[in-house]
Amino acid sequence: MTLDQIKSCPKNMLLATDIAKYLECDPNLIRWQAHHEPEALGFPVVVMGSRVKIPKESFIKFMEGRLTP
Repeated sequence: MTLDQIKSCPKNMLLATDIAKYLECDPNLIRWQAHHEPEALGFPVVVMGSRVKIPKESFIKFMEGRLTP
């Protein structure tokens, strides 16, 4: 999935599987990081039990270098 495809996705919340190809990593790595060291990801995540969701707008801003701490 490209960043343009992520931008055009109608969902407000993304899953690890949605962004893993763009980040060139395994979705399970994103999930593990979100549970154990979410600050290391660099973008906000929402963890609900075993589920991990990523706010789309924040992820896009992070990837474009526009996310401010």
